[in-house]
Amino acid sequence: MTQRTLAQWLAWLEQLHPSAIDMGLERSRQVMQRLGLARLAPRQVVVTGTNGKGSTCALLASLLQAQGLKVGVYSSPHLLTYNERVSVGGEWATDEALCEAFAAVEAARGGITLTYFEMGTLAAFWLFARAGLDAVVLEVGLGGRLDTVNLVDADLALVTSIGLDHAEYLGNTRESVAFEKAGIFRAGVPALVGDLDPPAPLLEQAQALACPLSLRGRDYNLQVGARQWAWQGTSRDGQPLVLNDLPLLDLPMENAALALQGYALSGLAWQPEALARALSAARVTGRLDRRQVEWNGRQVHLMLDVGHNPHAALYLRERLQARPVAGQRVAVFGLLADKDLPGVVGPLASAFARWSVAPLPTPRSRPADELAQALANLGASVASHDSVAAALDFECERAGEGDEIVVFGSFFCVAQALEWLGERSE
Repeated sequence: MTQRTLAQWLAWLEQLHPSAIDMGLERSRQVMQRLGLARLAPRQVVVTGTNGKGSTCALLASLLQAQGLKVGVYSSPHLLTYNERVSVGGEWATDEALCEAFAAVEAARGGITLTYFEMGTLAAFWLFARAGLDAVVLEVGLGGRLDTVNLVDADLALVTSIGLDHAEYLGNTRESVAFEKAGIFRAGVPALVGDLDPPAPLLEQAQALACPLSLRGRDYNLQVGARQWAWQGTSRDGQPLVLNDLPLLDLPMENAALALQGYALSGLAWQPEALARALSAARVTGRLDRRQVEWNGRQVHLMLDVGHNPHAALYLRERLQARPVAGQRVAVFGLLADKDLPGVVGPLASAFARWSVAPLPTPRSRPADELAQALANLGASVASHDSVAAALDFECERAGEGDEIVVFGSFFCVAQALEWLGERSE
């Protein structure tokens, strides 16, 4: 089995379990025990939330690495290569390391069936446990309470935001979603919440477990200006901390503020200049990700964002409004069939001069004609295309100086755009 390539392993994982998602911890817990995995690192951070998990993980990892810590980061899904999901010391895991980890999990599971995500998560844990890490930062895949990542007892539990997504698993109210997210809390362990209106189940669970709770707007906060931003928070011993004149970030500064408060509770050195550099150095592909492409001798500006639910759409609208462009903004958009189409396009219908819509390369894609009809009903100017690449070709041909093409709606959509960009840079 160790002779399989990574592509062969991934194909094998896809057929191991009869369903792609099978919520619950018992099967993974048994395999984790067989692997002899307990603590993965001296510091264990778990991050959940409806949106902003990936950027919060990247920002916090950058802050920790700036202090010389060796950090493992686990996140999902990936955009182009599976290796993106597992990083050690700032470097993606190699194919060889992942294959070795998958082989170890496969040998340990025996007759226990695991999903693709469960196998991948346990493989990441196996790698982290052997890497001599100082800290791990783990992104929950779905929910929190029943997600495989929740097998790890957090020393710090972060909740970015609470919105509606994956209703078939998490329920169709913010309260039901919050109940699932609060499942990562542990008795007496600090919990941080970035949502300005945290639903009651989050607060109730923190109180029941006697978690020291840091709330945005109460225990930490940020102010964003035209050219800089500032942060105020509290240290582990309750002392006030301040960072002023921070450079604006491409990543969401709300998530940077949450990561900073998490770092403040770590007890590590508080060095304002080093912290500011670490935040600016953090990058997450496909999150408010600005790019340029040369098209017929001129530079065309793009922004890529994986936002795919109403909460993300509202946030994207706010960020676009805060950064006007000299010309027009246009959208290249694709969405999965199980996502809330009216909830995603409604907040953004008037944000773009026109829309180009396309199907995504998955059976789960919503047809382009459905996207087009929903937008036409909102009075938007819309054109349908056979693929994201075709939509990008169309919009680049029409783009003028100062225009910006915003590609969003799905990880699949952004992945297609990245492949298209890669072909043009070769």
